[in-house]
Amino acid sequence: MSLDGLASINQRIAAIQATIGSLAPTPTTTTSDAAFAQALAQAVDPAASGTAAAGATGTPAAVGASTARDADGVPLALAGYGNGKIPADALHEVGSTGHRLWAPAADALESLIADAARDGVTIGITDSYRSYEAQVDVAARKGLYSQGGLAAVPGTSDHGWGMAVDLKLDDAAQSWMRANGGRYGFVEDTPREPWHWAYEG
Repeated sequence: MSLDGLASINQRIAAIQATIGSLAPTPTTTTSDAAFAQALAQAVDPAASGTAAAGATGTPAAVGASTARDADGVPLALAGYGNGKIPADALHEVGSTGHRLWAPAADALESLIADAARDGVTIGITDSYRSYEAQVDVAARKGLYSQGGLAAVPGTSDHGWGMAVDLKLDDAAQSWMRANGGRYGFVEDTPREPWHWAYEG
């Protein structure tokens, strides 16, 4: 079987797992789930995972470094955990902000913030990866987006995959983001939420 065929099968398996994981209200993560997600990401995109030795020792960067995604756009390296159930060591910190995202998104956001600063624009972060429980809380406080509120249904938010960030933006920063965010893979994809930027890569 060709590598493309294996990659296609692995992507479908990850998509099915992600779907199953999103149906369970409180999915649990086991070591075998994390190991499977890591092995799957390395099998599909070995070049992006860096060194095999780093993956074998459980280095967090190896877990989240792959850029491979399933058919729904979910990072294969994170799909096994479930939306909002990703451990901190499987995500990457954005600079020294304390905020964490999927590694490619975190790296892109670091570059974006640095380049904006060179242009005299300050971009802050108010929210990044959000746990399932935190999404439940946001939905309870702010209401569901589909009902006029500001929160996605728990288990469906891009924040739960570490692929969305809420930014602190003044008028100059908002203009800068609209002109430049796409160059870094970020899009303003949620009407009524000009602070919400999703990473599409």
